[in-house]
Amino acid sequence: MLTTQYVPGAPNWIDLGSPDVEASVSFYRGVLGWDFQSAGPEAGGYGFFQTGGKTVAAVGPLTEEGAGSSWIVYFQTPDADATAKAVEQAGGTVRAAPFDVFDNGRMGQFSDPAGARFAVWQPGATKGLDAVTEPGSLSWTELYVPSPDAVRPFYTAVFGWRIEDTPFGDATYILVSPAEGEGDDASIAGIIPLQDGTPHWLPYFEVADCDATVARAGELGGTVVVPAADAEGVGRFASLTDPHGARFAVITSAAG
Repeated sequence: MLTTQYVPGAPNWIDLGSPDVEASVSFYRGVLGWDFQSAGPEAGGYGFFQTGGKTVAAVGPLTEEGAGSSWIVYFQTPDADATAKAVEQAGGTVRAAPFDVFDNGRMGQFSDPAGARFAVWQPGATKGLDAVTEPGSLSWTELYVPSPDAVRPFYTAVFGWRIEDTPFGDATYILVSPAEGEGDDASIAGIIPLQDGTPHWLPYFEVADCDATVARAGELGGTVVVPAADAEGVGRFASLTDPHGARFAVITSAAG
């Protein structure tokens, strides 16, 4: 499970690139109850989504030419420059070479060999999100690629992840864990065979009522991609896009 005790390779930040930050703030405020706090005039429109005073995500204007609106998951790294080299050596693409974000940390943006976009965050003054797995915060991440086996060597080389096939009912789920930590409780992500569409990382946000959240998202211009469904022992979840096409999921986790 995700925690704020960030270890190398674990998700420690997430942000949304939007063509209309104000409209996105309005949508996610209505759907997830988030407040918005600007990072200041020097941040170019970037700001933080918060709940209960805790930063749970961020949003900023699109900066990459030709890019569509999307959520980007960041993974912790002790050395963003070394990670960039590892990405290139393993067959990925450096979309934005590592750079400092004031004194907050150092970031870089990449694509894996299948084309799924992700980023890394090397902590400085900002270690990562203030909350995860709480209602209104990041709860899980999944990678959707046409051939999961084809990207396993890449992520193992870049992050040292342990990637294992795990029985899940009558099927098998590919479970990802960082090099540090043992057992299912250390897992941070899953990998799913992509049936159609563009390879991507999908963030899950914890909510108190999955069905009510899905209904509210529809009222505010969102689109249901996968209707709400139950996963035994996991919870009730649904996959959506926001009004600008950014993919995300919501989940009401089963009681532990």
